[in-house]
Amino acid sequence: MPTIYSFPPIAGNQAKILILGSMPGEASLAAQQYYAHQRNAFWPIMTQLLHIDPQASYQEKITALQSSPIALWDVLKSCKRTGSLDSMIESGTQISNDFPSFFSTHRKITHVFFNGGTAEASFKRYVLPGSSLDLTFVRLPSTSPANARLSFDDKCKAWHNMLRSAFKS
Repeated sequence: MPTIYSFPPIAGNQAKILILGSMPGEASLAAQQYYAHQRNAFWPIMTQLLHIDPQASYQEKITALQSSPIALWDVLKSCKRTGSLDSMIESGTQISNDFPSFFSTHRKITHVFFNGGTAEASFKRYVLPGSSLDLTFVRLPSTSPANARLSFDDKCKAWHNMLRSAFKS
């Protein structure tokens, strides 16, 4: 099984919210774009929240994200996984991204939102021990199409409520 690698972070100078996924899925890796699977709810949620044209190109969405208070990254830098499901990440192969450097560069970050349970669990396992981060951590419902227990509207409502609250703080 080959090792797969995540993407660099997307973060503007005014970022105060960091959204973390676990590791890009196959569609994202193939396209070299965050949340490229056509049924993933991440970009539809962001286009509504940030008032981005839903038909905007990926680069236009990235530019809008960089102009907002939201940064985007993944917990894992690399791992071995077959397919796209987080449950298929091979135990013992996970290497986390360099969060000490990220947080030292992006000092305005006050909130970390996890896009699902695996991102949260990986962060708590690989990043939090030994750190002195004084941030607010919140797990949001996964935007993955594999998370079928919630409708798009329910995911959107949860994401918008939490992110808007963080915008104000």
